[in-house]
Amino acid sequence: MLSEEEMDLIDSLGALAGRLEKTLSLIKTEEATKNSMIMPLIQLLGYNVFDPQEVTPEYVSDIGTKKGEKVDYAILKDGQPIMLFECKKYGDELKINHAGQLFRYFHVTSVRFGVLTNGIEYKFFSDLEQPNKMDEKPFFEFNLLNYKERDVNELKKFAKAAFDLDSILNNANDLKYTRLVKNK
Repeated sequence: MLSEEEMDLIDSLGALAGRLEKTLSLIKTEEATKNSMIMPLIQLLGYNVFDPQEVTPEYVSDIGTKKGEKVDYAILKDGQPIMLFECKKYGDELKINHAGQLFRYFHVTSVRFGVLTNGIEYKFFSDLEQPNKMDEKPFFEFNLLNYKERDVNELKKFAKAAFDLDSILNNANDLKYTRLVKNK
C-alpha cells in the first residue's frame, strides 16, 4: 500500500509528464528544458527552486586552474551542496562524456550525488567505487515518460523530506550490484 506522500508524488509526476507530452515540440533549447522540465521535477521533490539557499543555479566551484566552472543546479543543505544537476537540452542523448563537470565537482566538493539529465532521462551518479571520484555508470535511472512504481520509490529518496545520505548510499550500492547481476 502506498503512502499518501507516495501517491502525491506519483500523481504529480503523472501530471508533469502529461503536460510535457503536449509541449515537447516547443522545447528546443537547454534553457527551455531547465525551465519547463527540470525545475518542475526538482520542485516536485520538495525543493524551493526560487530560494538560492536551497537550489542554486549556475553553481560555481573553481577547480584548480579551471576558474568559473559551473554546474547547472546545486541542491544545498545547510549551505553545502548535496546534489548537483548537469542539464542537457531535451532530445540530447546522455553520454558519460556529457558529465565532465560533474566528474570534476566530485574531486573538489563533498557532494555525493550527481544527476545528468535532458529533462526526460535522469541518471543518478555517486562515488561508490572510489571516494571523491564519480562512478562512470549511474546507480539509478529515472525516465519521466516511462517509469514504474519502484522507480518513483527510488526517486522519492532524493526528496527534501526524505533525504538521508547514508540510506541513499546504502541503497545505491544495492541498486548498482542488482543492475550488474541483471546485466549478466
